[in-house]
Amino acid sequence: RALRWASGRAPARGLRASPRARIAMPSWVIDRYGSNEVLRFTRDMMFPIIHFPNEVIIKVHAASLNPIDLSMRSGYGATALNMKRDPLKLKTGETEFPLTLGRDVSGVVMECGLGVSYFKPGDEVWAAIPPWKQGTLSEFVVASGNEVSFKPKCLSHTEAAALPYVGLTAWSALKQVGGLNQSNCSGKRVLILGASGGVGTFAVQLMKAWDAHVTAVCSHDASTLVKKLGADDVIDYKSGNLEEQLKTLPLFDFILDNVGGSTEKWALDLLKKWSGATYVTLVTPFLINMDKLGVADGMLQTGVTVGSKTIKHLLKGVHYRWAFFMPSGPSLDEIAELVDSGKIQPVIDEVFSFSEVPKAFLKLEGGHARGKTVINVISRQ
Repeated sequence: RALRWASGRAPARGLRASPRARIAMPSWVIDRYGSNEVLRFTRDMMFPIIHFPNEVIIKVHAASLNPIDLSMRSGYGATALNMKRDPLKLKTGETEFPLTLGRDVSGVVMECGLGVSYFKPGDEVWAAIPPWKQGTLSEFVVASGNEVSFKPKCLSHTEAAALPYVGLTAWSALKQVGGLNQSNCSGKRVLILGASGGVGTFAVQLMKAWDAHVTAVCSHDASTLVKKLGADDVIDYKSGNLEEQLKTLPLFDFILDNVGGSTEKWALDLLKKWSGATYVTLVTPFLINMDKLGVADGMLQTGVTVGSKTIKHLLKGVHYRWAFFMPSGPSLDEIAELVDSGKIQPVIDEVFSFSEVPKAFLKLEGGHARGKTVINVISRQ
């Protein structure tokens, strides 16, 4: 506005004020960590502000829940995430509250920073917001332009909101960490443990799109879904000793572990030795170590653990890796192409209205989800 008064012209895109100079918006927040009762609806959450030239403000049409939202609600990862939020410790106290959860967003760009040239207001986009930022269970959310991508044209906002976080998590594990891609998967035998959840259903479809042979592990009541997504073999982990069932199959080139726990003790024995075969797990102690031991000791313990396990298994002829969610607009661009070509589809377990967020958390907390729990922030998606 100051520029307009001085020059008589409208300000450049990215400097204009938000419509009607809004200062508050509806949002679901928590003011402390705990179970479901800590969720609170407010109409007075601070409206997001563009602080950096590469940021955009998105009007949220739909969001979705992930297991990390349950964990963050209870305080998981608070030490590491607060360090990321305030690395110089310029603030005192619990600076994260009130905290908005939710990582996935599908919506419409409302406002752009000066450095954003790829998007403009009115564009339909999707994104996965990193966990150290305010989340998507709000009317509006701010994101870096490099975290955002154009929404697949073939999907509604409700459908699109089911994919970004799980898609980027699987993409990180399979491509960025595991080294798999469209040109090297043909004929490879891939085992996916925990195949019926959000990450698992995406991973099955991505591996089939890249022409791998997929063995999926899930419960019997999810087998029809997983077969429909393209899995070549489906193993019911409840029908007997899983380790023994898998040992009857030919060895694998790649294992994606969404389960963790005792699985790691025997799963690597299912890999082909001395062939470049790789085990990647998404269940790591990184954030837990920092919560328990503090930042410095937690990072040291984490480094020792992953280093020792990597060397131990390398000496046995297989590669051992950890993978994490990584926000990436360019990766979402590639995923959007796969979606629009019909090779990947969203798998939605249940859809809730914005007023039913606590109910959606309870649904997710019950476990055994078949795909994603989606929240329509704007009705009739």
